[in-house]
Amino acid sequence: MRIVICDDEEAQRLLLQKYVEEWAQENRIQLETRLFTSGESFWFAWEDDREYDLLIFDIEMGQLSGMELAADIRRKDEEIPILFVTGYDSYMAQGFEVDALHYLLKPLRREKLFAVLDKFNKNRMKKEQEEKLLFRTEQGPLSLPVSKIWYIEARAHQCILYTEDESHILCASISEMVASLCRRQEFVRCHRSYLVNVQHISAIVKPELILDDKRRIPVSRSAEKEVNQAFIKLYKG
Repeated sequence: MRIVICDDEEAQRLLLQKYVEEWAQENRIQLETRLFTSGESFWFAWEDDREYDLLIFDIEMGQLSGMELAADIRRKDEEIPILFVTGYDSYMAQGFEVDALHYLLKPLRREKLFAVLDKFNKNRMKKEQEEKLLFRTEQGPLSLPVSKIWYIEARAHQCILYTEDESHILCASISEMVASLCRRQEFVRCHRSYLVNVQHISAIVKPELILDDKRRIPVSRSAEKEVNQAFIKLYKG
């Protein structure tokens, strides 16, 4: 596990490093910590190396604050967890805007940091254990976690698989995709040309489905009942 600690106060950096390393030792986690004294120094390093598991930022830091740094990172990486540790509670609302993992106030309490790290690690392990599906594409094999697949659209004798921000041409027909995926509770055929991941349906507004990012795909009258049942089953149990 690789964790960044970015704080312009040396005492706070070293304390955070001490606590994080103690937590890792207690949980038998192999850890690498990287310390940065400013938002600018981290941003420069991050351009060349983005393989981190957690970013811990102070907020009040020189010219580039931790909040501004987080906003810059979110424009390029929407998923990396960011934890704020600061002496000010007035930034909490902004922390939600950059989808912060948590917001801890100084003076830092060891047990509170450990609780946040426990939750972070639990979610991290869950993501790592998420089942991946294998597809044949024009560029070769493609492996994707189930949650990354948004929907599949039929195009002639092939299909296009859509993620949040990418698309891939599959070497398979829609009927093959239906046979492969619709055995799972996450997927349902909503139209003769569309197969959707129910996890990403935000609303059902006939004759369309609205996805989490406001994209719309059609739902046929004959599929309405099945789509409704799949949506209820996944979220209501």
